[in-house]
Amino acid sequence: MANVMDTLRARGFVKQTVYEDELYEKLGKESVPFYIGFDPTADSLHVGHFMQLIAMSHMQKAGHKPVILIGGGTAMIGDPSGRTDMRSMMTKETIRHNVECFKKQMSRFVSFEGENAAVIVDNGDWLLDLNYIDFLREIGAHFSVNRMLTAECFKQRLEKGLSFLEFNYMLMQAYDFLVLYRKYGCALELGGDDQWSNILAGANLIRIKEQKPAYAMTFTLLTTSDGKKMGKTAKGAVWLDENKTTPYEFYQYWRNTADEDVEKCLKLLTFLPLEQIEELCRYKDERINAAKETLAYELTKEVHGEEKANLAQSQAKAAFGGGNAELLTKEIENVALVVDAMVAAGVAKSKGEARRLIEQGGVSVDDTKVTDVNMAVPATEFVLHKGKKVHIKIVIK
Repeated sequence: MANVMDTLRARGFVKQTVYEDELYEKLGKESVPFYIGFDPTADSLHVGHFMQLIAMSHMQKAGHKPVILIGGGTAMIGDPSGRTDMRSMMTKETIRHNVECFKKQMSRFVSFEGENAAVIVDNGDWLLDLNYIDFLREIGAHFSVNRMLTAECFKQRLEKGLSFLEFNYMLMQAYDFLVLYRKYGCALELGGDDQWSNILAGANLIRIKEQKPAYAMTFTLLTTSDGKKMGKTAKGAVWLDENKTTPYEFYQYWRNTADEDVEKCLKLLTFLPLEQIEELCRYKDERINAAKETLAYELTKEVHGEEKANLAQSQAKAAFGGGNAELLTKEIENVALVVDAMVAAGVAKSKGEARRLIEQGGVSVDDTKVTDVNMAVPATEFVLHKGKKVHIKIVIK
C-alpha cells in the first residue's frame, strides 16, 4: 500500500501532525478509518471546502475509509474558530436538506460504494440527547479551562465576548472524535489548520479515555500569496453549486489566479502528476497562462463534469478571442443606454457604478471603448466587456 502521507506532503497539504512517525507507519501498513467534519451551514459546499474534498479523495484512493461528519449538533452551537461574531443556529430540517446537497457534491470526490466506502454521519445523533451531568463527568473532567483559553480558536472571540455556548464547542468536537473512534475505529481526524486545537483535543481525549493511539493532521489553509483566503469574490463565496456560481464563473475564477499561486493550486486541488505540474509552471512569463487554463479546466471538470468544463473553457476562449464557441449570454429587458444594460446584466450594481466604470475607461461594447456615459445600446445583441475579465453577450428581449 502506497503511503498517502508521502502524497500529501509532496503536494503541500500537511501543516501539523502529532506522533508523526507513528502515524506514517500506520498509514503505510493498514487501512485507517479517518474523519473530516463539515458544518451544514449552507446548501452547498464552497471553495473553502476544496482542500478537505481533495484530501479525502487521496486518502480513500490509498485504501483508507472516509467518515464524513456533518455537524448537525454542533451547528446548533456554532464554531467560534476564525469568527468575531456568533453564528446563527439552524433547524433540523435545514440541516437535513443541506446534508443531501453536500452528499451529491462530495460524490464527485469520494465513493459511497465498494471497499472503503465513505459514510456520512451526523453528530446530532449523539449530541442532541446528551445527559449534561453525565457529559460533564465523563468528558468535561479532562479539560483544563486555562489551557482552552490559550487556544487560537477562542482568542479572537474573547475580545468581543465568548458565550458559554461557544466555549463548549471544543468539548463537543473532541467528543465527536471519541464517539467515531468507538463506532468506526476512527483513529485520525483531518481538517484545516484553524481547527488544530479542536482536533488535538479529540486525539488527546481518546488517548486518555481509551488508552489507545489517536492522531491529528491539519492542512495548509487555501490562501493567496498575500495571505488572503481563496474562494471570495465581489459577489461573495465561490460555490460548488452551479446555481450559485455558474461553471463559467467558476472556470473564470481559477483562470484569473495570480501567477504566483498557480503551481500551489495545481498541486493542492488537482490530481495531475507533479512532473506535469512542474513542466506547466516552469516559465514565469506569459506562458504561465497555459497553466492557469489547465487549472481552471481541471477544477471545473472535478466539480461540474467534463461536458460543462469543456463548455466553460470554450466560452472563455470565445470571450478572449481564442475560439468561435458561443459566448456566455445574458438576456435582459429592453433598455436604451449601455449603463442600463450593465446594471440589468449584473455587470454593475448601480447606474452610478456603471458611469464610474465608463469614465475610468473600463467598458467596451463589441470592439468600441465606451467614452460617453449616455451612449445608447448599439443593437439588440452585442458583447459587453468590463475590464479584462468580464465578457458577456447581451441579448435585449
